[in-house]
Amino acid sequence: MALLDLTTLPLVRLHPVANGYNEWVALRMDLTAAAVPELVTALFGPPDLLAAVAPLDCVLLLADPAQLTPQLCTLLPPNRIMLCFAAAVLAQEGTAQRLAALVDAGYRLMLDGPLPPGLARPAALRAVSFDARAIVPPALSLLALSGPHLAHHVDDAERLRACARAGFTWFSGDYPLAGDTGERGQDGTSRRRILSLLALLATDADSRELELLLKQDPALSYHLLKLVNSAAFAVNTTITSYAQAIAVLGRRQLQRWLQLLLYARSDADGLPNLLLPLAALRAGQLEMLCKRDGGNRDEQDLAYMTGAFSLLDRLLGMPMAEILAGLRLPDHVGSALLARAGVLGERLLLCECGADAAALARAGIDTATWWDSQLQAHHWAIQVGRNV
Repeated sequence: MALLDLTTLPLVRLHPVANGYNEWVALRMDLTAAAVPELVTALFGPPDLLAAVAPLDCVLLLADPAQLTPQLCTLLPPNRIMLCFAAAVLAQEGTAQRLAALVDAGYRLMLDGPLPPGLARPAALRAVSFDARAIVPPALSLLALSGPHLAHHVDDAERLRACARAGFTWFSGDYPLAGDTGERGQDGTSRRRILSLLALLATDADSRELELLLKQDPALSYHLLKLVNSAAFAVNTTITSYAQAIAVLGRRQLQRWLQLLLYARSDADGLPNLLLPLAALRAGQLEMLCKRDGGNRDEQDLAYMTGAFSLLDRLLGMPMAEILAGLRLPDHVGSALLARAGVLGERLLLCECGADAAALARAGIDTATWWDSQLQAHHWAIQVGRNV
């Protein structure tokens, strides 16, 4: 992927959008505070962004439809881009006509927030977006509109349920980190077996020992066989045995996937766990940054592991210190997970909270490298979410 010169442009964070089935369906980008022509050209001129996040759509929150010139629209394919504007812009003269022209050009449009007093919703605009921190419409109030409707900044399970009752079907925010979102994860026994498998891999145990442990866990076996038979590996024959699965994956890849399978659903009928793609996202970005620094293969593996394990306390409902006590990880990985200390800890904090230019400068990361690592990490997380 090409490194963009983003030095003079604001950093843009990609916010995952999930549906009610806990599947990522889009990425939301807030461009309201940006110089839109320059930023859209930088981000969407090269093919990297849309290629990296395929097949997901991008929801662009913009301040004013007048910012979208015909030339800029050539960079924003309507089949991949959904445009979102503050509903307040309807009060400006000529805005309704500009929005109608975008609809005629094939764009899907959302209006963000409540309508200005005295103004009716244009008939062609049937999707809404709301900041869930500010206001949630009453229950069932959105059902008359076709949608999809997006609630963003949904940060806890109670607000998630209120948004769903109102008729929202897309959700973005920190609610996966809050717990109690109705997800069913694996039981503790299955997770302990995965941790035991990781310990065996770390000591180069014989493949027969790995197979014996896999045979004890039907759910884990299901996920492993589903994984190796997925499009991610594109094997020509169906994999039906544990020995074949281990051979196809290889020990290094098996170790990485097991770290993420900790977050997988407990059975084929359960909802996906939204912590899974978030853990993959952190793992992928930390690995890419380590690779950019010239880290060797073992260092990249530890960076990946740091991101993958960073949500175990949320997943297991246990203090991180208690979890780490049984894992025997290197000291610098433990410090990163416990206190966000050291290089790995500093970078993990940037992945969690978002980065600005000053924070990246303190961490010794240039903005182009950060953007590229973010794109590659999202590509990896999307593939993980579709294959696990």
